[in-house]
Amino acid sequence: MLCAIYKSPKKDNTYLYINKKDDFSSVPETLMKTFGTPQFVMVIKLDARHKLAQADIDKVKADLKGCGYYLQVPPPVPNLLEQYKADKAASSKG
Repeated sequence: MLCAIYKSPKKDNTYLYINKKDDFSSVPETLMKTFGTPQFVMVIKLDARHKLAQADIDKVKADLKGCGYYLQVPPPVPNLLEQYKADKAASSKG
């Protein structure tokens, strides 16, 4: 299974995987507007891989077969202030 990967010029670390290079027909128009003009990154063969750097390969394959695209978004940024407060509270109890 081949797929083409594009990055978003509008959203950092956001990538769109599609079944066929330059064929965005299965991607909803609203997503394309939010994503921006796709910038081609590469074509990869998913069958030859066991994992991907930042995405679950099984989820990518399932979405490509099911809806024709997969959107990879960056993980949420941790709230360092809340984490600091929680750490302080935990250390003051002990």
